[in-house]
Amino acid sequence: MRDQVIIFGEMLWDCLPTGPVAGGAPMNVALNLHQLGLNSSLISAVGDDEDGEKLLDFLRDFGLPLNLIQTKADHETSRVLVDTTDPENIKYNIVSPVAWDFIEWSPENDKAVEEADAFVFGTLGVRNTQSLKTLIKLLQHPTLRIFDANLRPPYYDFEVIETLLGFTDVLKINEDEMEIFADYFGTEPSVNSICGYLDQNFPMEIICITQGSKGALIYQKGEIFSHSGYKVKVQDSIGAGDAFLSGFIKTYLEEKNPKEILDFACKIGGFVATQKGGTPRYTEADIERIGEK
Repeated sequence: MRDQVIIFGEMLWDCLPTGPVAGGAPMNVALNLHQLGLNSSLISAVGDDEDGEKLLDFLRDFGLPLNLIQTKADHETSRVLVDTTDPENIKYNIVSPVAWDFIEWSPENDKAVEEADAFVFGTLGVRNTQSLKTLIKLLQHPTLRIFDANLRPPYYDFEVIETLLGFTDVLKINEDEMEIFADYFGTEPSVNSICGYLDQNFPMEIICITQGSKGALIYQKGEIFSHSGYKVKVQDSIGAGDAFLSGFIKTYLEEKNPKEILDFACKIGGFVATQKGGTPRYTEADIERIGEK
């Protein structure tokens, strides 16, 4: 069974009006995969401070391994100021620099990526040169490499993105990011145009485009598969895209077909949108109820 997944990048406290909530896309993905029964581990860093210890305690409560998470004496644990005025368009003010900006390469995290079935990474976690250098070294392994673009202005650079695309087997972007990609690469902002360009110029197997409440698309070898999503009562959209990606990874590793992948990913993304915060606890039975009439 292919179930070993390593995720690289940020872990943090989302500072909501109602209080701090543990978050960060890579951490959310790691926790979702863990709840879905996969063996997931997070390569990240926290500060040697109270916020860091509380964040580690949060992961301990889920049973997530902590051996690849580094502690930095000279840098604080990450905090993000969150504006939830519009629950379907959350805005983030990401403090910089923080501990995960300085993730170091180690023989342990290198071996973990080499032996994994999939390795997940994004752009925010490599806004600093130190973490970027570490990621590039880890990407040298021919593990299935999954790039979750997760663009957070102003913390991305297309020179870096082009480098990362050169190591990408699976790309996940949302419809806004698709337009940004199309503008940069000089293509039409359509699925066929931008995906065709990326498919021809980079070594990827599959591209997934999420469309929020409208569902998602998969582009594979010139063919497009779509799912209109599930209608749910949204509590907040924090972590819904991360849950979608987790569902995608689980079913992709199970070698499901694109329609099955989209259906399960849309269900789990829809479920998390009905809950508060990005990492609610659930079972697969909870997810399956999303598709019931």
